[in-house]
Amino acid sequence: MTAKIDHGDDELIEHHEINVTPFIDVTLVLLIIFMIAAPLATVDVPVDLPTSSAHLQPRPEQPVYLTLKADLSLTLADTPLARSELASELDRQTRHNHEQRIFLRADKHVDYGALMDLLNALRQAGYQKVALVGLEQSGAQ
Repeated sequence: MTAKIDHGDDELIEHHEINVTPFIDVTLVLLIIFMIAAPLATVDVPVDLPTSSAHLQPRPEQPVYLTLKADLSLTLADTPLARSELASELDRQTRHNHEQRIFLRADKHVDYGALMDLLNALRQAGYQKVALVGLEQSGAQ
C-alpha cells in the first residue's frame, strides 16, 4: 500500500516587484561623483575667453585659476585681487609650491602688453609654470 503525500499546490507564486536596491546604489555613486566634480569644474568670474585648437590637457585635482579681466583687474579663483597682493596670495593658495601650474585666464580684449606684464609679475613671484586657458574651438576652420 502506497501512501499518497500531499505537497500542496505545485504552482509557485510569482512576485511582481522591482528590486530597486541596484538602482539606489548606482544613483548614490553618481551623486557622490557629481558632488565631488562640480566644484572643480566651475569658475564664476565672467571673462570673454579666446578659442583654442590645442588638445585638451589633464586638469590637476586643485587647479589655481588667475583671471585677468578686460578692465585689467585680477581675480584669484573667485576672489578679487590687487596686483600688490599677487605673490603673497599665490603663495598662500599653492602653499609656497612654486612648481604648481597657474592657470591664467585672460579676456580676449586684454592687450598683449598687459598680459606680458602679468606674466612677468608671475615670474618675479617665482611661478614659472603658467598655462593659458581658452575656450575649446568647435569644428574645423
